[in-house]
Amino acid sequence: MELLTELTEKALRREPLTREEALAVLATPDEEVLDVVAAGHRVRRHYFGNRVKVNYLVNLKSGLCPEDCTYCSQRVGSAAEILKYSWLKPDAAVAAASAGIERGAKRVCLVGSGRGPSDRDVRRVAETISELKRTYPDVEVCACFGLLSDGQAGQLKEAGADAYNHNLNTADSHYADICSTHEYADRVDTVRQAKQAGLSPCSGLIAGMGETDEELVDVLFALRELDVDSVPVNFLIPIEGTPLDQRWSLTPQRCLRILAMVRLVFPDVEVRIAGGREIHLRSLQPMALYLANSLFLGDYLTSEGQDGDLDVRMIEDLGFVVEGAGEPTLPEHRRDLVKVRKRGAGTDLPANA
Repeated sequence: MELLTELTEKALRREPLTREEALAVLATPDEEVLDVVAAGHRVRRHYFGNRVKVNYLVNLKSGLCPEDCTYCSQRVGSAAEILKYSWLKPDAAVAAASAGIERGAKRVCLVGSGRGPSDRDVRRVAETISELKRTYPDVEVCACFGLLSDGQAGQLKEAGADAYNHNLNTADSHYADICSTHEYADRVDTVRQAKQAGLSPCSGLIAGMGETDEELVDVLFALRELDVDSVPVNFLIPIEGTPLDQRWSLTPQRCLRILAMVRLVFPDVEVRIAGGREIHLRSLQPMALYLANSLFLGDYLTSEGQDGDLDVRMIEDLGFVVEGAGEPTLPEHRRDLVKVRKRGAGTDLPANA
């Protein structure tokens, strides 16, 4: 209890947790899970009040991916019986997005499977983004199309995208165990490209893939170093037909400890409960919103989520309110984290090296 109080106070002061402190949160026993949630909730309430940001996924291109990520039902050679289709037309994509927007979604996440988009894909997606923005000008658009090549992030920004999602998923030391067709460094580079182009960086993790506590902390600290604006926390969905379909290692208490650790490491960043919350948190699912200030509404890319009505009711029953389109998600003070470079190349001052 004394440790949790100390960590809460550090988070409220925006002082970074150490690795040992983050590991200590994960190591708390199940009987103290309410204390852990209460500590994280103090921080969540301080920075985000009683607001919940609602996000909605639209899968523009399903399956047919050449990558071999072991957790993914869209991977090459997957035997999972998922929907497979090529790119949705802009009007079909906007129609799909409208279902979530009408239920209060502030952000629409446009996703397409594959290693990364071709330039033709980027032009196609840009048309969809533009159409969505014309129809719903106040809605945030987050793009998620895999690894980016030079200049593509800027093209998506120009088309009207507000953010780019590319999850690190797990620690560098664990990455080779879950994917062999690209490297962890490729993912880091894409997040950096998105940020440099002016897109809000969104990057998170998947828990439950056989990682150690140390590796969970590693990926969080890597995300902190990248200074991402939002952290989606996914819990592995062991879809039949994928290499990890027998991995059911998570408990509701474990999930809550992970979310609490994420909140304390990222006190003033959008923390989103994402895939797998229904099957792993189960009846404790509402407690996750005492830690996270954001969620995905309804279904995911290839699996079904909780009914949208139940999501909305869960938010209301907790006494929370859906965040409006005109409300900023991140606290105002986070602006002071962005500093224009005034040293190094082009100046008479020494570089930061």
